[in-house]
Amino acid sequence: MFLAEQGVPNLKLVLLTCIGGYLSAGGANALNMYIDRDIDALMDRTSQRPLVTGMVSPVECLVFGIALAIVSTLLFGFTVNWLSAWLSLGALLFYVVVYTMILKRRTSQNIVWGGIAGCLPVLIGWSAVTDSMSWAPIILFGVMFFWTPPHYWPLSMKVKEDYARVGVPMLPVIASNKVVARQIVIYSWVMVAVSLLLTPLGYTGWFYTVVAVAAGGMWLWEAHGLQNRAKAEVTGTKLKEMRLFHWSITYVSVLFLAIAVDPFLR
Repeated sequence: MFLAEQGVPNLKLVLLTCIGGYLSAGGANALNMYIDRDIDALMDRTSQRPLVTGMVSPVECLVFGIALAIVSTLLFGFTVNWLSAWLSLGALLFYVVVYTMILKRRTSQNIVWGGIAGCLPVLIGWSAVTDSMSWAPIILFGVMFFWTPPHYWPLSMKVKEDYARVGVPMLPVIASNKVVARQIVIYSWVMVAVSLLLTPLGYTGWFYTVVAVAAGGMWLWEAHGLQNRAKAEVTGTKLKEMRLFHWSITYVSVLFLAIAVDPFLR
């Protein structure tokens, strides 16, 4: 939103967009837990979710998820704009239907294409300010698209026994660590390259470029480190796959903070 405004966006608009986004994400997560309640009970990582423990009934969860989806869409439509509303609803439906119901249990590419839902918020933030689209949010969409697999696959490597137990074919379940690490490196290089497109197209300046190069360099260092350990057939805690997972969160936070600060330094 700072990039779209090239400065500080209307704070009321930011607040409404954040509330709408939180409600939409909450609805998507509730519906995801409703659909996945059978396998959540069998996975250590999800065994304490409300439906599994009985804190919330399936019907309550379903109604809550649908209600949040409706409220978030209407909130976006009547207080932000309808382009943002449809993008938000599209993200929710893509996550619930395409990822959770269709891809997750059928293909190792589930997180690649299912991750599109998590890329749409950058489009929503831009459209909230401009009520239109441009190349800048599309580039950021690309960054998030190529960020998602190397962000999630290290975590999947850590808990692959969980996924294997319930028959979810995450890439680390069906492929060796070497194969997964190679894919992580490929996606990482593309992600960093895409992140650098904003400056030559005139959307960002020197500050963002410096941060993107430095943060991207750190990411690539970690990604190649994981690949080297995987090639050496290191396993267990010595694989240190979670280092890249944790850095991925830091990376995307730093990158978007740089995007917000950059307009003030140009």
